[in-house]
Amino acid sequence: MTSLPLDGIRVVDFTQVMLGPCCTQMLADYGAEVIKVEKAKIGDLSRWSLGSDPDGLNNPVFSSLNRNKKSLALDLKQDEARAAVRALIDTADVVVNNFRPDVMERMGFGYEELKKTNPRLIYAVGTGFGLEGPYRHKGGQDILAQALSGVMRRKSDASHPLSIYATPLADYSAGMHLVQGILLALLHREKTGQGQQVAVSLYSSMLAMQLQEGTTHMMREKDLNWGAFPLTGVFETTDGAIVMVGAFKPNPLRDICVALEIEDLSLQPQFADFDAQMQRRPELQRIFRETFATNSSAHWLARLEEVDILCAPVRSLPEALADEQTAINGMILEAGETKAGPVRLIGSPIAMSAATVAVRIAPPRLGEHNDDILSALAIRQGDAA
Repeated sequence: MTSLPLDGIRVVDFTQVMLGPCCTQMLADYGAEVIKVEKAKIGDLSRWSLGSDPDGLNNPVFSSLNRNKKSLALDLKQDEARAAVRALIDTADVVVNNFRPDVMERMGFGYEELKKTNPRLIYAVGTGFGLEGPYRHKGGQDILAQALSGVMRRKSDASHPLSIYATPLADYSAGMHLVQGILLALLHREKTGQGQQVAVSLYSSMLAMQLQEGTTHMMREKDLNWGAFPLTGVFETTDGAIVMVGAFKPNPLRDICVALEIEDLSLQPQFADFDAQMQRRPELQRIFRETFATNSSAHWLARLEEVDILCAPVRSLPEALADEQTAINGMILEAGETKAGPVRLIGSPIAMSAATVAVRIAPPRLGEHNDDILSALAIRQGDAA
């Protein structure tokens, strides 16, 4: 079997819902042994996001975030269960949680306590807004982070109403930042022998995603909005919609006009340069909308491609999943069958020539690995004695 980059790394995973689980799934995909500690009888809240499957197996939301992990279901109100988890943590390289601050401390699993017996431990924390500050205890949730960070107010068209971005952008980006932090901490430990605490938040990840916009505001007091540029937009056609990005060329407006078979608007003084085009963006966009509406998406995409203007069809998720490129990129994984049908998952976006991601462990039933994990712990404790 091919060795994976994180083979030999043990992760004790207290996370649930999305921020934490998408982080630990990435670690598991690349070889880490991830032991998911869940609440007895209930488990990760995402197990119940869409109700139970007919055969009691995991639903799509949970399955999407928890392949290649083992499930350990315990009642952590019981001393014996807490002792077992503490023994497990003493064998671990990484502990991950995305509870509110102080929850782990109340269970006896805070970093200051754990590092006494495991000084090499990487202790990774994902929160809503940070470990300190006025929002420290505020419930963390993707949509709240979108709102508080300014992301929700960013619109390509000021006339559009405020809305929630439909994909959990903050959860995923913070989860990937947490992966980065853990890998950096493991590298640091390799050099120094020292563990450390790593923390990310939904809020900070959303601010980090706006690094260009935020820096432009602080240094120039200007709004940078790539989606609001004059030659960029989404346009309806006779059978769908396309997106066009008129950029990275000396005179993209001229080339757009060639593709649209209209007069060269760049020769007109009111559209002669970028600043003029920005000032008259509504007029330009109206011309584009009226022209694109006269023919099919395929027609206009071909025309734009001929003059090397960036463009793409606006597709649904099912259309994207069925695309040949999706399969070629290895973005669909199979994880067995249930009575509800096949378990098909989104793969990893990272392609490594020497480390191919596969489903080694199907998304687990709640407590599926209790016996194996607890019996192994008992043996180790007995050997130590």
